[in-house]
Amino acid sequence: MARQSDHTAQVADSLLQIEIELRRIGAWETDPPPEEALQSTKPFAVDTLEFTQWLQFVFIYRMKVMIENGHALPDVSGMAPMAEEHFRSRSEPGQRLIRELAEMDRLLSGQS
Repeated sequence: MARQSDHTAQVADSLLQIEIELRRIGAWETDPPPEEALQSTKPFAVDTLEFTQWLQFVFIYRMKVMIENGHALPDVSGMAPMAEEHFRSRSEPGQRLIRELAEMDRLLSGQS
């Protein structure tokens, strides 16, 4: 059981690093998007949200709820490639955020 709690702590730390990086690059928003935008069924809500909004209002929010309630964490993640695509056409630097997301992908996928 200690191994599981260590893993959960690492995921929680990684979540915090993602939030810090979103704030650092000015992508953290104080107001949530409209409720209907959060109901998208497409991966990363690409039809209704910016990738950084999805990270903040869907991924981080849901992961915090899972951790706080002791639920099983997802065992697959592929956010870093999506982040690379998102930042490819933008002026703001996303390299640190991409690295943090790659770390989260690694943690959730169970790769050492």
